[in-house]
This record gives sequence, C-alpha cells and structure tokens, in this order.
Amino acid sequence: MVSTATISPLDAARNLVPMILSCADQIEADRGLPQPLFDALADAGLFRLALPRSLGEAEIDLPTYVRILEAIGKADASTGWIVNQCAIFATYAARIPRDIARLIWIDTPRSVVANTPLPTAQAIVVPGGYRVTGRQGFSTGCRHAAWLAARAQILENGQLRMQDGQPEQLYLFVPAAQAELLDTWHVRGMRGTGTYHFAVSDVYVPAARTVLQTGAPLLDTGPLYQIPRTLLFGSGDAAVALGVARACFDAFYELASAKTPRAMQATLRDQPMIQAAVGQSEANLRSGKAFLTEAVGELWSEAVSTGAVTQERRAVLRLAVVHSIRLAVQIVDTLYNAAGVTAIYEGNPLQRHFQDIHVITQHLQARLAHYELVGQHWLGLNIDLTRP
Repeated sequence: MVSTATISPLDAARNLVPMILSCADQIEADRGLPQPLFDALADAGLFRLALPRSLGEAEIDLPTYVRILEAIGKADASTGWIVNQCAIFATYAARIPRDIARLIWIDTPRSVVANTPLPTAQAIVVPGGYRVTGRQGFSTGCRHAAWLAARAQILENGQLRMQDGQPEQLYLFVPAAQAELLDTWHVRGMRGTGTYHFAVSDVYVPAARTVLQTGAPLLDTGPLYQIPRTLLFGSGDAAVALGVARACFDAFYELASAKTPRAMQATLRDQPMIQAAVGQSEANLRSGKAFLTEAVGELWSEAVSTGAVTQERRAVLRLAVVHSIRLAVQIVDTLYNAAGVTAIYEGNPLQRHFQDIHVITQHLQARLAHYELVGQHWLGLNIDLTRP
C-alpha cells in the first residue's frame, strides 16, 4: 500500500484520473471497477475522506470534497458515484463507538461499506443482538465491500419496535462473506457502479455493530457531521453530474473540429447554430458549478462557525444540487443532439455520457419535486429539509 500522507486528497484524486480513463471501457463492460483501480482508489484514501479525525482520517471539508468528486466524475461517472456512496456512508462512523468504527473501516485493509437505501430487511431481537434476514436493493460498491449495511425494521417479541412514533430502523453491519450478492444490475447507464442487490439470511449481528438509521447521537461533532447526510450525498452526486457535462464538452469539441455532417458544407464547429448551442451550454455549466460551489461554501462556513446548519442554508444547497444535475442533463442532451448519428454508437464517449447522465436523473437527488420543496420553504411553509 502506497502512503499518500504528503499528498492532498484533491491531488491524489487528480493523480488517478489517467488510470480511471484507461479503465473506462473495462468499467463499462464489467459493470464494476477493475480490482487494480479499486485498490488504487482505496490506497489513495478516497473512500475514507469523510471518516473522523479521531480515527486518524481526513474528516474532509465539504468544498474540497465536491471538487474531488467533480474531478473523478469527469473521468468516469460510475467511479465518482461509487466513491461518493461509500465515502459519505462512512460518516456513520461519527455515530458509533470508535472501536467498532475502527473494526469496520480501518482494521481491514481497503475496507468499504456498501449499504442499501430501503428497510427491506427484518431484524429479530435475540440475546446480545439481532438476527437479520432480507433482500436489499441498490447497493453501490457492494462488489468490493468488506461489509454490507443491511437496513432493517426491528421485531421484538413479535412486534415492530417503534422510534418517535415510527417503526425503528437500524443499519446492521454484516461481513460481506455472510451475504449473497444478487446480479441485478443490468442497465444502460452508470453500469460501472455495480449496484447489485444483496440478501442476508438469519445472520447474527451483535448490538454493538448496529446504528440507528436516524437519530443516533454524534460522538464526533465536527462540522461535516452537522450536515444532513442526504445533502452530503447530494453534493457529491451533483459534482459527478457536472463532471460528466464537462467530459461531454471535451468529447464534443474533438468531434466538432473533424465532422462535416452529411449534406452540409461546413464542419460542426463552423455552424452558427452549433456555436450558439455551445455558448449557451457553457454558460449553463459555469452557472451550475458556481451555484453549487456557492451553496456548499456558505453551508460549510455556517457549520464551521456555529456548529449547526440552518433551514435556509439547507434549502439553498438542496436547490443547488437538483439544479446543477438538471443543468448537466440539458448540456449533455444539447451536445448529444448536435453530434448527430455519430453519438449513437457504443464506442463514442458521448453515448456513455448520455446514458450515464440520464440514469443520474432517476436518482432521488435529481427529483424535480425538490424545486417544490424549497419553494414551500421560501413561501413560509413548515417542511423537513433533511428528507431525501
């Protein structure tokens, strides 16, 4: 394992860009990260960026984190997505005892935890812990995970255990060897995330190796952990989307100087309609990035200075996340359409960018309903800006 102690996390990510680019076709074909690339990402500390300083890790600031995700996402969207999902889920380490956090994320070399977004498992209370069973969906990064975080509702004495009037939900950390990966990830975009389902069957998990899905008290109270986890995930997702849009520009510029469309006399770059589309798209990309950068910076400054984040700052970042993703989609669609038939082939990077960005739009962070949510906030309605 190569030490990266003298290299900033951003430089470490940038140093890996050539390797990520060289693996792009294999990532797509294999529907997952090649083992050497995963190892390099892990050795660079990119899956541990959000772990607490109390564990000897980076506990990174959010503005730098967003820049890292954009750089990785520009090289390959799936790689950026895996890094984001695994790194931000690791913020749960701030809410569990340090010896357990160390066991899960530190003691096993290159350890990452893959999780699931829905409580489709059931955990039965037994002496000392739980026995968990269920099929779990959408587990990004599970093919390389040392641990899988099963999300379950709790059965105690045959009844659902309640928390604040709702069924209690726990994440239960299961060694990957005790779970079965289910090859369900057959998709047309973001193929390399390898977002399989997994199943666990009557696996015993000690109570110490669990954490409440919501409401677990913070043991590490730095500014990163004051920010709702959904906004941390969203910031990284938006950065990846902006990276995809920038990569789409790079691919289109190369094409535009070489292609003369059929029945036309000028190359793509010499056509006024294309020039206008590029100019408008560049404005959209810079606007989306500026908005996300500003929103992240303001929220981070508030978290650092006050130890908390207000509803106002949450609303602004929620809006910046969804708007950045939606602008990225517009950019990719514009350039894809401008490229003509050339872009439809699997070997053209524009095709992969098009497929990837449209899978990103299906994620909860890109929901158009978020515009309504923040609109309700500014209209004075009482809403929950920690929800997805």
